[in-house]
Amino acid sequence: MTYFTSLAYENISLVLNKSLNNMTIRDWEGVALIIGAGDIGNCISDYLRNLSPMLDVIVCGRNLTSKNDIYLDLEDDDSFDSFENKISLFSKPLRLVINTSGLLHSNHLRPEKRLSHINRSNILKNFSINAIAPILIAKSIEKFIRPELPFSYASLSARVGSIGDNRLGGWYSYRASKSAQNQFLKTLSIEWRRKFPLSIVSLLHPGTCDTKLSKPFQSTVPKNKLFTPSQSTEYLINIISEQKPSDSGKFLAWDSSVIPW
Repeated sequence: MTYFTSLAYENISLVLNKSLNNMTIRDWEGVALIIGAGDIGNCISDYLRNLSPMLDVIVCGRNLTSKNDIYLDLEDDDSFDSFENKISLFSKPLRLVINTSGLLHSNHLRPEKRLSHINRSNILKNFSINAIAPILIAKSIEKFIRPELPFSYASLSARVGSIGDNRLGGWYSYRASKSAQNQFLKTLSIEWRRKFPLSIVSLLHPGTCDTKLSKPFQSTVPKNKLFTPSQSTEYLINIISEQKPSDSGKFLAWDSSVIPW
């Protein structure tokens, strides 16, 4: 793996920043992977197919609808091995990966309102999907990133993962797992800055989106702050499209505002 000196990074980034001033995702050519076949993941994949005709958009997850999709179980190491094998067969370069997977609740799991609700299995399940999976995705795709091409890896985080913005408490496991993801990917952005000077790593808060994930918790959300998957998708893609390598490692809200760690 080639590492770049800080001077080389600055020179390459300067050239890239100038060239990207007139570029958007619409101009990208290669492969885009959307991890997670839920409401936002499917909406993002449809949006990108219409926006970027030169991008081959592939959905990765467990609930697939197309023969071109890739099966990926985020809690199965063998599934990650198969995932890497499928990527190795691409004839076009990998340009964009967006991780939309996340866990807040399930039939057997609810976010904890108080300390007495905490148990080991819930903590481990939250960390497995919300923290460990995003960094394992990065590990799997790293060998396919071409240092001479712009590349973006964006993963959905959450404002409740902010330690500095935690004023209400509760949701112990979800908050902590999102905070852990933030630390993983912030650290990743520093390593990839040396290896891939044209890469961008982003942690994005999509806002409260009207999906299955947030459905049980929407009663206190103002109507103007409850977004459709289409609205969130447009906000997120606009952020990704406008970013430059110097923006790598940022934790951003749907409106491009910086969220405190």
